[in-house]
Amino acid sequence: MTQLSGKLKWWQSGIIYQIYPRSYQDSNGDGVGDLRGITSRLPYIASLGVQAVWLSPIFKSPMDDFGYDVADYCDIDPLFGTLEDFDALVAEAHRLGLKVMLDYVPNHTSNQHDWFKDALEGHDSPKRDWYVWRDPAEGGGLPNNWKSFFGGPAWTLDEYSGQYYLHQFLPSQPDLNWRNPEVRAAMFEVLRFWMRRGVDGFRVDVIWLLAEDERFLDEPENPDANRQVVGGQIEHSTLLHIYTQDQPETHEYIREMRGVIDEFDDRMMVGEIYLPLDKLLPYAGTPDVPMVHLPFNFHLILLGWEAATIREFADQYDAECIKAGAWPNWVLGNHDQHRFKSRVGAPQYRVAQTLLLTLRGTPTVYYGDEIGMRNVPIPFEKMVDPAGLQQPDSPNAGRDPERTPMQWNAGPNAGFTTEGVNPWLPLAADADTVNVHSEEADPQSDLNYFRALTRLRAQVPALVAGDYRSLDTAHDDVFAFSRSLQGQKVTVLLNFGTFDRDLGSLAAGQTLLSSEGDLPVPELPLRPNEARVVLA
Repeated sequence: MTQLSGKLKWWQSGIIYQIYPRSYQDSNGDGVGDLRGITSRLPYIASLGVQAVWLSPIFKSPMDDFGYDVADYCDIDPLFGTLEDFDALVAEAHRLGLKVMLDYVPNHTSNQHDWFKDALEGHDSPKRDWYVWRDPAEGGGLPNNWKSFFGGPAWTLDEYSGQYYLHQFLPSQPDLNWRNPEVRAAMFEVLRFWMRRGVDGFRVDVIWLLAEDERFLDEPENPDANRQVVGGQIEHSTLLHIYTQDQPETHEYIREMRGVIDEFDDRMMVGEIYLPLDKLLPYAGTPDVPMVHLPFNFHLILLGWEAATIREFADQYDAECIKAGAWPNWVLGNHDQHRFKSRVGAPQYRVAQTLLLTLRGTPTVYYGDEIGMRNVPIPFEKMVDPAGLQQPDSPNAGRDPERTPMQWNAGPNAGFTTEGVNPWLPLAADADTVNVHSEEADPQSDLNYFRALTRLRAQVPALVAGDYRSLDTAHDDVFAFSRSLQGQKVTVLLNFGTFDRDLGSLAAGQTLLSSEGDLPVPELPLRPNEARVVLA
Protein backbone atom coordinates (compact mmCIF):
# COMPACT_ATOMS: atom_id res chain seq x y z
CA MET A 1 0.00 0.00 0.00
CA THR A 2 0.89 3.67 -0.14
CA GLN A 3 1.91 5.52 2.99
CA LEU A 4 -1.74 6.45 3.57
CA SER A 5 -3.48 3.51 5.16
CA GLY A 6 -7.12 2.60 4.72
CA LYS A 7 -9.53 3.60 2.01
CA LEU A 8 -8.58 6.58 -0.11
CA LYS A 9 -10.76 9.70 -0.06
CA TRP A 10 -12.50 10.80 -3.25
CA TRP A 11 -10.00 13.59 -3.74
CA GLN A 12 -7.18 11.02 -3.64
CA SER A 13 -8.65 8.33 -5.87
CA GLY A 14 -10.60 10.50 -8.30
CA ILE A 15 -9.85 12.77 -11.23
CA ILE A 16 -10.72 16.49 -10.96
CA TYR A 17 -12.13 18.11 -14.11
CA GLN A 18 -11.75 21.88 -14.35
CA ILE A 19 -14.36 23.92 -16.20
CA TYR A 20 -13.96 27.54 -17.24
CA PRO A 21 -17.68 28.42 -17.05
CA ARG A 22 -17.60 31.22 -19.64
CA SER A 23 -16.43 28.69 -22.21
CA TYR A 24 -18.22 25.41 -21.53
CA GLN A 25 -21.83 25.70 -22.72
CA ASP A 26 -24.05 28.70 -23.40
CA SER A 27 -27.72 27.93 -22.68
CA ASN A 28 -29.30 31.34 -23.35
CA GLY A 29 -27.64 32.56 -26.54
CA ASP A 30 -25.59 35.44 -25.15
CA GLY A 31 -22.25 34.00 -26.27
CA VAL A 32 -21.08 33.21 -22.74
CA GLY A 33 -21.26 29.86 -20.97
CA ASP A 34 -23.46 29.53 -17.89
CA LEU A 35 -24.58 27.20 -15.11
CA ARG A 36 -27.57 25.75 -16.96
CA GLY A 37 -25.26 24.98 -19.83
CA ILE A 38 -22.87 23.14 -17.54
CA THR A 39 -25.74 21.22 -15.94
CA SER A 40 -26.88 20.05 -19.39
CA ARG A 41 -23.40 18.65 -20.02
CA LEU A 42 -22.96 16.83 -16.69
CA PRO A 43 -23.86 13.42 -18.23
CA TYR A 44 -20.96 13.89 -20.67
CA ILE A 45 -18.64 14.82 -17.81
CA ALA A 46 -19.71 11.74 -15.86
CA SER A 47 -19.00 9.62 -18.95
CA LEU A 48 -15.37 10.72 -18.85
CA GLY A 49 -14.70 8.72 -15.69
CA VAL A 50 -13.85 11.79 -13.59
CA GLN A 51 -15.05 12.18 -10.01
CA ALA A 52 -15.19 15.95 -9.42
CA VAL A 53 -16.05 19.12 -11.32
CA TRP A 54 -14.21 22.32 -10.40
CA LEU A 55 -15.79 25.55 -11.60
CA SER A 56 -13.66 28.64 -12.09
CA PRO A 57 -15.27 31.72 -10.43
CA ILE A 58 -19.02 32.21 -10.84
CA PHE A 59 -19.54 34.83 -8.10
CA LYS A 60 -20.97 38.28 -8.75
CA SER A 61 -18.26 40.34 -10.43
CA PRO A 62 -17.68 43.31 -12.77
CA MET A 63 -15.54 40.81 -14.74
CA ASP A 64 -12.41 42.96 -14.95
CA ASP A 65 -10.52 39.68 -14.43
CA PHE A 66 -13.41 37.42 -15.47
CA GLY A 67 -14.60 36.52 -12.00
CA TYR A 68 -11.35 36.66 -10.06
CA ASP A 69 -12.49 40.13 -9.02
CA VAL A 70 -15.33 39.23 -6.65
CA ALA A 71 -18.02 41.79 -5.77
CA ASP A 72 -20.15 39.38 -3.71
CA TYR A 73 -18.82 36.04 -2.50
CA CYS A 74 -22.27 34.66 -1.65
CA ASP A 75 -24.15 35.25 -4.88
CA ILE A 76 -23.94 34.09 -8.49
CA ASP A 77 -23.20 36.60 -11.23
CA PRO A 78 -26.30 37.01 -13.44
CA LEU A 79 -24.12 36.23 -16.45
CA PHE A 80 -23.94 32.65 -15.19
CA GLY A 81 -27.40 32.35 -13.67
CA THR A 82 -28.85 32.30 -10.16
CA LEU A 83 -28.36 30.55 -6.85
CA GLU A 84 -31.26 28.31 -7.83
CA ASP A 85 -29.40 27.36 -11.02
CA PHE A 86 -26.37 26.55 -8.92
CA ASP A 87 -28.39 24.41 -6.51
CA ALA A 88 -29.82 22.51 -9.48
CA LEU A 89 -26.30 21.93 -10.83
CA VAL A 90 -25.10 20.55 -7.48
CA ALA A 91 -28.13 18.28 -7.17
CA GLU A 92 -27.68 16.85 -10.67
CA ALA A 93 -23.93 16.42 -10.20
CA HIS A 94 -24.47 14.55 -6.95
CA ARG A 95 -27.14 12.40 -8.61
CA LEU A 96 -24.56 11.41 -11.22
CA GLY A 97 -21.96 10.66 -8.55
CA LEU A 98 -19.89 13.79 -9.20
CA LYS A 99 -18.43 16.09 -6.55
CA VAL A 100 -18.58 19.87 -7.04
CA MET A 101 -15.69 22.23 -6.30
CA LEU A 102 -15.70 26.03 -6.44
CA ASP A 103 -12.94 28.55 -6.99
CA TYR A 104 -12.40 30.50 -3.76
CA VAL A 105 -10.62 33.86 -4.14
CA PRO A 106 -9.46 34.97 -0.67
CA ASN A 107 -6.51 37.23 -1.49
CA HIS A 108 -8.42 40.13 -3.01
CA THR A 109 -11.88 41.43 -3.86
CA SER A 110 -13.23 43.65 -6.60
CA ASN A 111 -13.12 47.39 -5.98
CA GLN A 112 -16.89 47.13 -6.46
CA HIS A 113 -17.28 44.96 -3.36
CA ASP A 114 -19.24 46.71 -0.58
CA TRP A 115 -16.30 46.16 1.76
CA PHE A 116 -13.95 48.20 -0.41
CA LYS A 117 -16.55 50.88 -1.08
CA ASP A 118 -16.85 51.23 2.68
CA ALA A 119 -13.04 51.31 3.04
CA LEU A 120 -12.88 54.25 0.62
CA GLU A 121 -14.94 56.37 3.01
CA GLY A 122 -11.74 57.31 4.82
CA HIS A 123 -9.39 56.41 7.66
CA ASP A 124 -12.23 56.01 10.15
CA SER A 125 -14.24 53.60 8.00
CA PRO A 126 -15.13 50.33 9.80
CA LYS A 127 -13.78 48.43 6.79
CA ARG A 128 -10.64 50.54 6.27
CA ASP A 129 -8.37 47.97 7.87
CA TRP A 130 -9.93 45.16 5.83
CA TYR A 131 -7.53 46.17 3.03
CA VAL A 132 -3.79 46.95 2.91
CA TRP A 133 -3.02 50.69 3.01
CA ARG A 134 0.27 52.58 3.15
CA ASP A 135 1.27 56.20 3.26
CA PRO A 136 3.35 57.55 0.36
CA ALA A 137 7.10 57.14 0.58
CA GLU A 138 9.09 59.89 2.21
CA GLY A 139 9.13 62.68 -0.32
CA GLY A 140 6.02 61.27 -2.02
CA GLY A 141 5.33 58.49 -4.46
CA LEU A 142 4.86 54.74 -4.20
CA PRO A 143 5.33 53.10 -0.77
CA ASN A 144 7.84 50.59 -2.20
CA ASN A 145 8.86 48.82 -5.40
CA TRP A 146 6.38 45.91 -5.29
CA LYS A 147 5.08 44.84 -8.71
CA SER A 148 1.72 43.59 -9.91
CA PHE A 149 1.51 40.20 -11.64
CA PHE A 150 -0.14 42.01 -14.55
CA GLY A 151 2.58 44.64 -14.91
CA GLY A 152 3.14 48.02 -13.28
CA PRO A 153 3.27 48.84 -9.56
CA ALA A 154 1.25 46.91 -6.99
CA TRP A 155 0.03 50.18 -5.47
CA THR A 156 -2.68 52.65 -6.50
CA LEU A 157 -3.26 56.04 -4.87
CA ASP A 158 -6.61 56.80 -3.28
CA GLU A 159 -6.62 60.56 -3.80
CA TYR A 160 -9.36 61.17 -1.23
CA SER A 161 -7.33 59.79 1.68
CA GLY A 162 -3.84 60.33 0.26
CA GLN A 163 -2.92 56.68 0.93
CA TYR A 164 -2.05 53.85 -1.44
CA TYR A 165 -3.78 50.46 -1.44
CA LEU A 166 -2.12 47.19 -2.37
CA HIS A 167 -3.19 45.11 -5.36
CA GLN A 168 -1.02 42.25 -6.57
CA PHE A 169 -3.16 42.01 -9.70
CA LEU A 170 -5.33 44.70 -11.32
CA PRO A 171 -5.88 48.07 -9.59
CA SER A 172 -9.53 47.00 -9.45
CA GLN A 173 -8.53 43.96 -7.33
CA PRO A 174 -7.49 45.40 -3.93
CA ASP A 175 -5.79 42.93 -1.58
CA LEU A 176 -7.58 41.97 1.61
CA ASN A 177 -5.73 42.39 4.90
CA TRP A 178 -5.63 38.86 6.28
CA ARG A 179 -3.92 40.11 9.45
CA ASN A 180 -7.30 41.48 10.45
CA PRO A 181 -9.26 38.73 12.30
CA GLU A 182 -12.55 40.25 11.08
CA VAL A 183 -11.44 39.63 7.48
CA ARG A 184 -10.60 36.02 8.24
CA ALA A 185 -13.92 35.49 10.02
CA ALA A 186 -15.86 36.95 7.07
CA MET A 187 -13.96 34.89 4.52
CA PHE A 188 -14.45 31.71 6.54
CA GLU A 189 -18.19 32.37 6.58
CA VAL A 190 -18.02 32.36 2.78
CA LEU A 191 -16.68 28.79 2.89
CA ARG A 192 -19.46 27.73 5.26
CA PHE A 193 -22.11 29.36 3.03
CA TRP A 194 -21.14 27.22 0.05
CA MET A 195 -20.51 24.02 1.97
CA ARG A 196 -24.02 24.31 3.42
CA ARG A 197 -25.25 24.41 -0.20
CA GLY A 198 -23.52 21.10 -0.87
CA VAL A 199 -20.16 22.20 -2.26
CA ASP A 200 -17.61 19.40 -1.75
CA GLY A 201 -14.37 21.31 -2.11
CA PHE A 202 -12.53 24.45 -3.13
CA ARG A 203 -9.64 25.40 -5.33
CA VAL A 204 -8.09 28.31 -3.40
CA ASP A 205 -6.74 31.04 -5.65
CA VAL A 206 -3.16 32.35 -5.10
CA ILE A 207 -3.17 30.95 -1.58
CA TRP A 208 0.55 31.59 -1.09
CA LEU A 209 0.03 35.36 -1.35
CA LEU A 210 -2.30 35.88 1.62
CA ALA A 211 0.25 37.65 3.85
CA GLU A 212 2.82 40.37 3.19
CA ASP A 213 5.82 41.24 5.30
CA GLU A 214 4.58 44.03 7.58
CA ARG A 215 7.79 46.04 7.20
CA PHE A 216 6.87 46.69 3.54
CA LEU A 217 10.51 46.67 2.43
CA ASP A 218 11.59 46.93 -1.20
CA GLU A 219 12.02 43.54 -2.84
CA PRO A 220 15.45 42.75 -4.31
CA GLU A 221 16.09 42.48 -8.01
CA ASN A 222 15.97 39.01 -9.55
CA PRO A 223 19.25 38.17 -11.36
CA ASP A 224 17.51 35.28 -13.19
CA ALA A 225 14.46 37.27 -14.28
CA ASN A 226 14.58 36.30 -17.94
CA ARG A 227 14.71 32.60 -17.06
CA GLN A 228 11.92 32.60 -14.49
CA VAL A 229 8.98 34.06 -16.36
CA VAL A 230 5.65 32.30 -15.74
CA GLY A 231 2.72 33.10 -18.02
CA GLY A 232 4.40 36.08 -19.63
CA GLN A 233 4.82 37.99 -16.35
CA ILE A 234 8.05 39.63 -17.43
CA GLU A 235 7.91 42.78 -15.29
CA HIS A 236 6.75 40.89 -12.20
CA SER A 237 9.66 38.46 -12.58
CA THR A 238 12.26 41.26 -12.31
CA LEU A 239 12.01 41.06 -8.50
CA LEU A 240 12.50 38.32 -5.94
CA HIS A 241 9.20 38.28 -4.06
CA ILE A 242 10.55 37.58 -0.60
CA TYR A 243 8.16 40.01 1.11
CA THR A 244 4.92 39.35 -0.79
CA GLN A 245 4.90 35.57 -1.16
CA ASP A 246 5.10 32.52 1.12
CA GLN A 247 5.16 34.45 4.39
CA PRO A 248 5.03 32.54 7.72
CA GLU A 249 1.68 34.12 8.60
CA THR A 250 0.13 32.59 5.50
CA HIS A 251 0.61 29.13 7.01
CA GLU A 252 -1.22 30.27 10.14
CA TYR A 253 -4.17 31.52 8.10
CA ILE A 254 -4.36 28.28 6.12
CA ARG A 255 -4.40 26.20 9.29
CA GLU A 256 -7.40 28.24 10.40
CA MET A 257 -8.99 27.77 6.98
CA ARG A 258 -8.48 24.01 7.19
CA GLY A 259 -10.26 24.01 10.54
CA VAL A 260 -13.31 25.54 8.87
CA ILE A 261 -13.22 22.98 6.05
CA ASP A 262 -13.06 20.18 8.62
CA GLU A 263 -16.25 21.42 10.30
CA PHE A 264 -18.04 19.62 7.45
CA ASP A 265 -17.75 15.95 6.49
CA ASP A 266 -15.62 14.83 3.57
CA ARG A 267 -14.72 18.28 2.18
CA MET A 268 -11.38 19.38 0.79
CA MET A 269 -9.32 22.23 -0.66
CA VAL A 270 -6.65 22.51 -3.34
CA GLY A 271 -4.21 25.40 -3.03
CA GLU A 272 -2.87 27.29 -6.05
CA ILE A 273 0.82 27.61 -5.21
CA TYR A 274 3.60 28.36 -7.69
CA LEU A 275 6.63 27.53 -5.55
CA PRO A 276 9.63 25.19 -5.66
CA LEU A 277 9.10 21.75 -4.14
CA ASP A 278 10.83 22.51 -0.85
CA LYS A 279 8.44 25.42 -0.27
CA LEU A 280 5.38 23.78 -1.83
CA LEU A 281 4.98 20.66 0.31
CA PRO A 282 4.92 22.45 3.68
CA TYR A 283 1.51 23.79 2.60
CA ALA A 284 0.15 20.28 3.16
CA GLY A 285 0.93 20.72 6.86
CA THR A 286 1.49 17.66 9.02
CA PRO A 287 -0.77 14.75 9.98
CA ASP A 288 -1.30 16.42 13.35
CA VAL A 289 -1.73 19.96 12.00
CA PRO A 290 -3.02 19.65 8.42
CA MET A 291 -3.27 22.52 5.96
CA VAL A 292 -4.13 22.19 2.26
CA HIS A 293 -5.31 18.73 1.19
CA LEU A 294 -3.57 19.14 -2.18
CA PRO A 295 -0.95 21.86 -2.73
CA PHE A 296 -1.15 22.18 -6.51
CA ASN A 297 1.90 20.67 -8.20
CA PHE A 298 2.44 22.61 -11.45
CA HIS A 299 5.85 21.21 -12.27
CA LEU A 300 4.73 19.17 -15.29
CA ILE A 301 3.73 22.53 -16.80
CA LEU A 302 6.95 24.29 -15.89
CA LEU A 303 9.58 21.59 -16.54
CA GLY A 304 11.23 20.85 -19.87
CA TRP A 305 9.52 17.99 -21.69
CA GLU A 306 12.32 15.39 -21.57
CA ALA A 307 12.12 11.87 -20.17
CA ALA A 308 15.10 12.28 -17.81
CA THR A 309 13.85 15.62 -16.48
CA ILE A 310 10.36 14.30 -15.80
CA ARG A 311 11.69 11.12 -14.18
CA GLU A 312 14.04 13.02 -11.89
CA PHE A 313 11.24 15.27 -10.67
CA ALA A 314 8.70 12.44 -10.31
CA ASP A 315 11.16 10.47 -8.16
CA GLN A 316 11.94 13.46 -5.98
CA TYR A 317 8.32 14.56 -5.62
CA ASP A 318 7.00 11.11 -4.75
CA ALA A 319 9.74 10.56 -2.17
CA GLU A 320 9.17 13.98 -0.60
CA CYS A 321 5.40 13.41 -0.46
CA ILE A 322 5.93 10.12 1.37
CA LYS A 323 8.34 11.79 3.77
CA ALA A 324 5.87 14.62 4.45
CA GLY A 325 2.81 12.38 4.67
CA ALA A 326 1.27 14.33 1.78
CA TRP A 327 -0.81 13.01 -1.11
CA PRO A 328 0.67 13.80 -4.58
CA ASN A 329 -1.20 15.58 -7.34
CA TRP A 330 -0.47 16.38 -10.98
CA VAL A 331 -1.71 18.82 -13.61
CA LEU A 332 -0.77 19.55 -17.22
CA GLY A 333 -2.87 22.61 -17.95
CA ASN A 334 -5.34 25.14 -16.62
CA HIS A 335 -6.96 28.50 -17.38
CA ASP A 336 -3.66 30.32 -16.80
CA GLN A 337 -1.36 28.06 -18.83
CA HIS A 338 -1.30 27.23 -22.52
CA ARG A 339 -2.89 24.00 -23.73
CA PHE A 340 -0.54 21.10 -23.16
CA LYS A 341 -1.08 19.66 -26.66
CA SER A 342 0.34 22.92 -28.02
CA ARG A 343 3.14 22.89 -25.46
CA VAL A 344 4.44 19.32 -25.84
CA GLY A 345 3.40 18.87 -29.48
CA ALA A 346 0.78 16.63 -31.04
CA PRO A 347 3.05 13.54 -31.29
CA GLN A 348 3.63 13.65 -27.50
CA TYR A 349 0.02 14.45 -26.56
CA ARG A 350 -0.95 10.90 -25.58
CA VAL A 351 2.36 10.31 -23.81
CA ALA A 352 1.57 13.34 -21.65
CA GLN A 353 -2.04 12.30 -21.10
CA THR A 354 -0.91 8.81 -20.05
CA LEU A 355 1.68 10.22 -17.69
CA LEU A 356 -0.90 12.46 -16.02
CA LEU A 357 -3.38 9.64 -15.44
CA THR A 358 -0.96 6.91 -14.32
CA LEU A 359 1.44 8.65 -11.92
CA ARG A 360 0.68 8.22 -8.23
CA GLY A 361 -1.58 10.99 -7.04
CA THR A 362 -4.64 13.01 -8.00
CA PRO A 363 -4.81 14.25 -11.61
CA THR A 364 -6.55 17.49 -12.54
CA VAL A 365 -7.76 17.73 -16.14
CA TYR A 366 -8.63 20.99 -17.90
CA TYR A 367 -11.79 20.99 -20.02
CA GLY A 368 -11.16 20.26 -23.69
CA ASP A 369 -7.81 18.61 -23.09
CA GLU A 370 -9.63 15.27 -23.26
CA ILE A 371 -10.43 15.93 -26.93
CA GLY A 372 -7.03 17.40 -27.74
CA MET A 373 -7.90 21.09 -27.92
CA ARG A 374 -4.95 23.38 -28.67
CA ASN A 375 -4.20 27.04 -28.14
CA VAL A 376 -6.35 29.27 -30.33
CA PRO A 377 -4.41 32.27 -31.71
CA ILE A 378 -6.11 35.47 -30.57
CA PRO A 379 -5.18 38.68 -32.40
CA PHE A 380 -4.62 41.66 -30.14
CA GLU A 381 -7.79 43.39 -31.32
CA LYS A 382 -9.86 40.40 -30.08
CA MET A 383 -7.94 39.90 -26.85
CA VAL A 384 -9.96 40.31 -23.66
CA ASP A 385 -7.64 38.99 -20.94
CA PRO A 386 -6.25 41.85 -18.81
CA ALA A 387 -2.97 39.98 -18.31
CA GLY A 388 -2.34 40.35 -22.03
CA LEU A 389 -3.92 43.76 -22.56
CA GLN A 390 -1.81 45.31 -19.80
CA GLN A 391 1.40 43.71 -21.05
CA PRO A 392 1.35 44.10 -24.88
CA ASP A 393 5.12 43.76 -25.02
CA SER A 394 5.19 40.49 -23.03
CA PRO A 395 5.02 37.40 -25.23
CA ASN A 396 2.48 34.81 -24.12
CA ALA A 397 1.11 37.07 -21.38
CA GLY A 398 -2.47 36.69 -22.60
CA ARG A 399 -4.43 33.69 -21.34
CA ASP A 400 -7.18 33.83 -23.96
CA PRO A 401 -5.71 31.06 -26.18
CA GLU A 402 -6.42 28.38 -23.55
CA ARG A 403 -9.86 29.73 -22.57
CA THR A 404 -11.72 29.42 -25.86
CA PRO A 405 -15.14 27.73 -26.12
CA MET A 406 -15.52 23.98 -25.75
CA GLN A 407 -15.88 22.22 -29.10
CA TRP A 408 -18.98 20.02 -29.01
CA ASN A 409 -19.80 19.34 -32.66
CA ALA A 410 -19.12 20.36 -36.25
CA GLY A 411 -22.14 22.68 -36.39
CA PRO A 412 -22.36 26.46 -36.04
CA ASN A 413 -20.20 27.76 -33.17
CA ALA A 414 -19.21 24.15 -32.49
CA GLY A 415 -22.39 23.65 -30.47
CA PHE A 416 -21.18 26.05 -27.77
CA THR A 417 -23.73 28.78 -28.47
CA THR A 418 -26.58 29.63 -30.80
CA GLU A 419 -25.96 30.02 -34.53
CA GLY A 420 -25.38 33.66 -35.45
CA VAL A 421 -24.18 34.62 -31.97
CA ASN A 422 -20.60 35.79 -31.51
CA PRO A 423 -19.00 33.73 -28.72
CA TRP A 424 -17.04 35.74 -26.14
CA LEU A 425 -13.79 34.34 -27.60
CA PRO A 426 -13.17 33.01 -31.11
CA LEU A 427 -13.51 29.29 -31.75
CA ALA A 428 -10.66 27.11 -32.94
CA ALA A 429 -10.20 26.73 -36.69
CA ASP A 430 -10.20 22.92 -36.27
CA ALA A 431 -13.50 22.76 -34.34
CA ASP A 432 -15.21 20.94 -37.21
CA THR A 433 -12.92 17.95 -36.70
CA VAL A 434 -11.73 18.28 -33.10
CA ASN A 435 -14.98 18.03 -31.19
CA VAL A 436 -16.85 15.69 -28.88
CA HIS A 437 -19.40 14.43 -31.42
CA SER A 438 -16.81 13.53 -34.07
CA GLU A 439 -14.46 11.91 -31.59
CA GLU A 440 -17.14 9.84 -29.88
CA ALA A 441 -17.76 8.17 -33.24
CA ASP A 442 -14.05 7.42 -33.78
CA PRO A 443 -12.68 4.52 -31.71
CA GLN A 444 -9.12 5.83 -32.24
CA SER A 445 -9.85 9.42 -31.17
CA ASP A 446 -8.18 11.35 -28.37
CA LEU A 447 -11.47 11.37 -26.46
CA ASN A 448 -11.79 7.62 -26.57
CA TYR A 449 -8.15 7.22 -25.57
CA PHE A 450 -8.82 9.44 -22.56
CA ARG A 451 -11.82 7.31 -21.63
CA ALA A 452 -9.74 4.17 -22.05
CA LEU A 453 -7.23 5.57 -19.57
CA THR A 454 -9.89 6.45 -17.00
CA ARG A 455 -11.50 3.01 -17.40
CA LEU A 456 -8.12 1.42 -16.80
CA ARG A 457 -7.72 3.44 -13.60
CA ALA A 458 -11.12 2.19 -12.46
CA GLN A 459 -10.27 -1.44 -13.28
CA VAL A 460 -6.68 -1.61 -12.03
CA PRO A 461 -6.35 -0.66 -8.34
CA ALA A 462 -2.55 -0.39 -8.60
CA LEU A 463 -2.93 2.66 -10.88
CA VAL A 464 -4.81 4.51 -8.14
CA ALA A 465 -3.45 3.31 -4.80
CA GLY A 466 -0.25 1.54 -5.80
CA ASP A 467 3.30 2.51 -4.93
CA TYR A 468 5.42 4.30 -7.53
CA ARG A 469 8.94 3.32 -8.59
CA SER A 470 10.83 4.52 -11.65
CA LEU A 471 12.67 1.93 -13.71
CA ASP A 472 16.03 2.10 -15.43
CA THR A 473 16.11 1.73 -19.20
CA ALA A 474 18.97 1.84 -21.65
CA HIS A 475 17.43 4.86 -23.38
CA ASP A 476 17.53 8.51 -22.32
CA ASP A 477 14.27 9.23 -24.17
CA VAL A 478 12.19 6.59 -22.34
CA PHE A 479 10.57 7.08 -18.94
CA ALA A 480 9.39 3.84 -17.36
CA PHE A 481 7.83 3.32 -13.95
CA SER A 482 5.84 0.73 -12.05
CA ARG A 483 2.73 0.97 -9.90
CA SER A 484 2.42 -1.89 -7.40
CA LEU A 485 -0.33 -2.87 -4.97
CA GLN A 486 -0.84 -6.12 -3.06
CA GLY A 487 0.87 -8.30 -5.64
CA GLN A 488 -0.48 -6.45 -8.66
CA LYS A 489 2.19 -4.67 -10.72
CA VAL A 490 1.64 -2.42 -13.70
CA THR A 491 4.44 -0.98 -15.81
CA VAL A 492 4.03 2.31 -17.66
CA LEU A 493 6.34 2.86 -20.64
CA LEU A 494 6.61 6.32 -22.19
CA ASN A 495 8.66 7.02 -25.31
CA PHE A 496 9.53 10.73 -25.44
CA GLY A 497 11.57 10.16 -28.61
CA THR A 498 11.17 9.35 -32.28
CA PHE A 499 12.89 5.95 -32.43
CA ASP A 500 11.81 2.39 -31.70
CA ARG A 501 13.15 1.34 -28.28
CA ASP A 502 13.66 -2.29 -27.29
CA LEU A 503 12.96 -2.52 -23.58
CA GLY A 504 13.42 -6.25 -23.13
CA SER A 505 11.91 -7.62 -19.92
CA LEU A 506 10.49 -4.22 -18.93
CA ALA A 507 7.86 -4.66 -21.62
CA ALA A 508 7.07 -8.26 -20.65
CA GLY A 509 3.51 -9.03 -19.70
CA GLN A 510 0.01 -8.32 -20.97
CA THR A 511 -0.44 -5.00 -22.74
CA LEU A 512 -3.46 -3.29 -21.20
CA LEU A 513 -3.36 -0.15 -23.31
CA SER A 514 -1.26 1.47 -26.02
CA SER A 515 -1.52 4.98 -27.38
CA GLU A 516 -1.19 3.42 -30.83
CA GLY A 517 -4.63 1.85 -30.46
CA ASP A 518 -3.53 -1.78 -30.56
CA LEU A 519 -2.33 -4.32 -27.97
CA PRO A 520 1.26 -5.13 -28.97
CA VAL A 521 2.89 -8.38 -27.95
CA PRO A 522 5.62 -8.07 -25.26
CA GLU A 523 8.55 -8.44 -27.63
CA LEU A 524 7.46 -5.53 -29.81
CA PRO A 525 9.72 -2.50 -29.22
CA LEU A 526 8.20 0.65 -27.79
CA ARG A 527 7.36 2.70 -30.85
CA PRO A 528 8.11 6.41 -31.40
CA ASN A 529 5.91 8.65 -29.21
CA GLU A 530 4.16 5.60 -27.80
CA ALA A 531 2.70 5.22 -24.33
CA ARG A 532 2.11 1.63 -23.23
CA VAL A 533 0.65 0.22 -20.01
CA VAL A 534 1.59 -3.38 -19.23
CA LEU A 535 0.37 -5.79 -16.55
CA ALA A 536 3.69 -7.24 -15.45
